[in-house]
Amino acid sequence: MEEHLPIWKVENDCIISKAGDITIGYEVEHPEIFTMSSDDYEMQQQLFAKAIKLLPNHTVLHKQDWYVKDKYQADFQKHADNFLMLGSERFFHERPFMKHTSYLFITKKAVDRKPATSAFHNLLKRRLIHPDIVSQELWDILMDAAGQFEKVLSSTGQLSLRRLTSDEIAGTEGTAGLLEKYSYLQTDNTMENVVDIELKPQLKVGANYCQMYTLSELESMPALVGPRITYDKYSTDKTKFSVSFASPLGLLLPHNHIYNQYIVVDDAQKTIKKLEAKRLRLQSLSGYSRQNLIARDAVNDFLNEAISEQRLPVKVHYNVLSWTDNLEELKEFRNQVSAALSQMEATPKLENKGVAQLFWAGIPGNAAELPTNELFDTFSEQASCLLQLDTAYRSSPSPFGIRLGDRLTGQPLHVDISDIVMTQGVTTNRNKLVVGGSGSGKSVAMNGILYHYYIQQAHIVIIDVGHSYRGLCDLVGGYYFTYDENSPISFNPFYLTDGDSMDTEKRESIKTLLLALWKKEDELFTRSEYVALSNAITLYYQKLEENPSIFPCFNSFYEFLQEDYIPVLKAEKVQEKHFDVNNFLYVLRPYYRGGEFDYLLNATENLDILHNRLVIFELDNIKDHPILFSIVTLICMEIFISKMRKLKGIRKVIVIEEAWKAIAKGSMAEFLKYLYKTVRKYFGEAITVTQEIDDLISSPIVKNAIINNADCKILLDMRKFMNKFDQIQEVLGLSSKGKTLLLSVNKANETGRRYRELFIDLGGQIMKVYRYEPSPEEYYCFTTEEREKVMVRKYAELHGGDIRQGIKALLIDLKENSKLK
Repeated sequence: MEEHLPIWKVENDCIISKAGDITIGYEVEHPEIFTMSSDDYEMQQQLFAKAIKLLPNHTVLHKQDWYVKDKYQADFQKHADNFLMLGSERFFHERPFMKHTSYLFITKKAVDRKPATSAFHNLLKRRLIHPDIVSQELWDILMDAAGQFEKVLSSTGQLSLRRLTSDEIAGTEGTAGLLEKYSYLQTDNTMENVVDIELKPQLKVGANYCQMYTLSELESMPALVGPRITYDKYSTDKTKFSVSFASPLGLLLPHNHIYNQYIVVDDAQKTIKKLEAKRLRLQSLSGYSRQNLIARDAVNDFLNEAISEQRLPVKVHYNVLSWTDNLEELKEFRNQVSAALSQMEATPKLENKGVAQLFWAGIPGNAAELPTNELFDTFSEQASCLLQLDTAYRSSPSPFGIRLGDRLTGQPLHVDISDIVMTQGVTTNRNKLVVGGSGSGKSVAMNGILYHYYIQQAHIVIIDVGHSYRGLCDLVGGYYFTYDENSPISFNPFYLTDGDSMDTEKRESIKTLLLALWKKEDELFTRSEYVALSNAITLYYQKLEENPSIFPCFNSFYEFLQEDYIPVLKAEKVQEKHFDVNNFLYVLRPYYRGGEFDYLLNATENLDILHNRLVIFELDNIKDHPILFSIVTLICMEIFISKMRKLKGIRKVIVIEEAWKAIAKGSMAEFLKYLYKTVRKYFGEAITVTQEIDDLISSPIVKNAIINNADCKILLDMRKFMNKFDQIQEVLGLSSKGKTLLLSVNKANETGRRYRELFIDLGGQIMKVYRYEPSPEEYYCFTTEEREKVMVRKYAELHGGDIRQGIKALLIDLKENSKLK
């Protein structure tokens, strides 16, 4: 192998061949598949076409895309103490997915080197090293061209190129390099033993049987090429979903393969001169054969376009190298590749005779040895259409994030939709709007998202209508405030927890609550009433300090007003018109001991709301109550404001479910506006969740307070609203690309798997569709189906109220029952 390898050495991060060619290599990072519009693909194609024109004569552009089947490897040790994460890791362990790595090589041919053919090839004959190998001029030309090429491709930010180092190309003592990986078709960087390469009766590398399919003749190419094709699975009657023209040969081809793309830039004038001579020959022979006449016209059209449109003529070749260690799979591979090429309207050719030379030319740095009889003429614009332009989904590098899944395979991904996008300037706030119809999987997905927030130390306050988060609360031990006749909802805004203090903010919070209890929504309070309440609160807490035995609550505050504050008012000669204390006590009497609502403000448990990281207010039973609902929502908001201002450097999240429709009235509407505009400054985010599309369209509060201040929109299945989608699109500010992506949600879900897809729009700039696929443990913890919730509660009660043990037992029984069936 060392004797016949065409590579002489690797130095200065360049590959030098024994023929005198110099090659620079890059690793290319493409945009993710299923995230680009037709305009995005067209922009990429034009960038490549423009960059190719910058390459000097006698240069070969070799793009090599590796697609290798891999399996997700769970980290059981990292999540050993986390019940749901451990279940998720177990659920996804060894989930297959396609790993994509893209390399790009620019090879400058040695001066006056002989062109390679199938009959004369460096696989068969060694050559002396060309004297121009030491030419500084050749080196300077290549480096200058490569620098311009890289700058053009990176100009829009869609693509990024990273220069490969010598160690990555040649390998080190402990890791395999790219040369070794290609020669032995290794799928990782580990050092392995040298394997045989057999050429007859078919190409075989070690234990891998190989097949190669080529696009090397003009007759096998599609009649029309473009930057994109329509992906029917995700398209609708109103939208056409785009993927790269070459995507069928990329991630959509589900087996181990390498897609090689070669573009050879030679002297354009010499090429045109040769074609002119060919046209003249065909002209003289056109009278003898209609085929010659057609060929003459084709050559003439090619020349006319090259000159009139200033096109760059290039020579191209494309091939797909597939491999497997199971010989029986090769027939299925042939069917898959044929189907992929048929989507591109190309004719596949299974290469037999020239497979050795083509495999040899695929060695990084040896692209100049591609046989000339395997190339055909076209222009750089058409050649770049068959380049691979997208890649697999990637995890976010941010330390904070949630777990979602790759759309194609469900591979778990770490996705940050809050912090990194703000750092990059994509969004200006962390607020979110979540929209999904009934049955779209909205509640389960929200539970999963909030659980990941919780385990990353965020403080979460949820205002809910519908008991969607009871399982999450039981799991993490949060506070769950709800109302029923036996256990009515109760708070204690007067209680100070450890770390809390009677500061201005606490005083204002209590004062706002007391005024809301006393005055009607449209009734104003006077300055003197405001001052009187401030003095009352200050004196009350002074009394608490002097008498620690007094329990702070509304009852003791009410008694303080009767016994201590009325004498103070008399001593200071405060007139009734300035502060009618008797009227105040009369109006607030229902909240005092023995009154109708005496439970509401006198709680003796669940008092440390400031430091409990999950607090849920379930308002389903009081959402229509004229008094309780407004008071409770005010308390909820004040609790979150307190967390927001006092918990420095800690992430705070408030989630307002369907309750926002009742909250967004009168003064609370202004509070919502204030909240959405202010929460960003305190490392917080507000999330509004709804399922009623008409509310989005009709409510000015939602539009002004929520939509305009929520840079992240999470939208679930919207196909049932397709007839009114134009209105939805306008209100949400979705682009045509966003509309196409959103209407593809759940369009072609993988059969046999229980998941829903969700569309995420970040500032109108980044739009993606992800899977949310809960593990069985997550599903039964987060389910909102009443039958399943009852079943989980029964199993938890059988295990001492422990929901973890209950779900474990439930899953064991379900598994046993399925075996019996």
